[in-house]
Amino acid sequence: MKTLQLAEAKTHFSAVLKDVELGNEIAISYGKKKETIAVIIPYEKWKKSRKRELGSLEGRGSVTFADDWYMTDEEFCES
Repeated sequence: MKTLQLAEAKTHFSAVLKDVELGNEIAISYGKKKETIAVIIPYEKWKKSRKRELGSLEGRGSVTFADDWYMTDEEFCES
């Protein structure tokens, strides 16, 4: 992963986006300590990471609703 200072990333933003478009990740550092504050990643990689997994509770619980169960939108929003 390539790391750039914030000022350098701002100056060469088009080139940074081209690198990201090619699939590279770019870290942005800032301040005197040059701490990494952000990472720019390709959109497709970010989109795939948004999928939520059940994790350790998978298969351990279930939900069932009675056939006559009903809640209005207003009741739902009040909760």
